[in-house]
Amino acid sequence: MTDKTDEEYLNTDTEELDNICDECKEEDESVTQNLILTGFKLCKSCRVSKTIFPI
Repeated sequence: MTDKTDEEYLNTDTEELDNICDECKEEDESVTQNLILTGFKLCKSCRVSKTIFPI
């Protein structure tokens, strides 16, 4: 088993929640919400774009 401390686990989890969209690289509050709902780090506008134009 690995010997990671609680602080190292916390730092790895919070790195994902940085509110930066994977598509447009802009910071938005909706990124974390969409990550929880869909599993993708997309802002609200990129999510709508991917829904309408999935290619």
